[in-house]
Amino acid sequence: MQSSAYGASLAGGAFDLVNFVTQPQTILRCLSWLFSVVVFATITAEGYVNPTQEPDTKCIFNKNDSACSYGVGIGVLAFLACVVFLMLDAYFPQISNAKERKCIVIGDLVFSAAWTFLWFICFCVLANQWSKTSDPEAAVAPDAARAIVAFSFFSIITWGLLSFFALGRYRQGVSEFDQEYRDPANDHSTPYPPAPYASSSGPTGYQQSPFSHNQEQPGEYQPPAY
Repeated sequence: MQSSAYGASLAGGAFDLVNFVTQPQTILRCLSWLFSVVVFATITAEGYVNPTQEPDTKCIFNKNDSACSYGVGIGVLAFLACVVFLMLDAYFPQISNAKERKCIVIGDLVFSAAWTFLWFICFCVLANQWSKTSDPEAAVAPDAARAIVAFSFFSIITWGLLSFFALGRYRQGVSEFDQEYRDPANDHSTPYPPAPYASSSGPTGYQQSPFSHNQEQPGEYQPPAY
């Protein structure tokens, strides 16, 4: 029998575009996708400058190329993850296998929680390096640097909310699984309840046959009278 955990019993319905677009998770994924594009695209386009006294380009965040590379890497992976999870969210109602639905929910929870933490690190690193940047370098692209830091902070919020919704779906799936499984010994709703004399050798209401006493203790033999 197919398990109904994680909403597997409700699978197979028609795809509702309006319901999918208005879901909080869909809106948050689109925002996360947009924020990641702003971060890595801005760093790629305006995050590197070429000082007049140096031949190579340097990151605008205190000339720390690792900070720019970290922001680009986190942003690109977040961009790809949002696309993948959006497709999984659209296909999720059609999945009837409870194990596959559970894997998707757990994967969403783990990835969202991990990227919330990684975006927090990205925000802290970029904000710290920007605060240490000297004034001549800050005059090159100050608006771009502030936008990168700001949208890194916004990404923490959106991915944190995605983690919250993923945790709610996971708890709901676990609750459905617990409600579905019942111990037969403690389940009083089954059509065949346990026998009342299961622990005894026979029924408690058994009475001895009325003829057994006469058979065990027969009277004296009396010959017939002629």
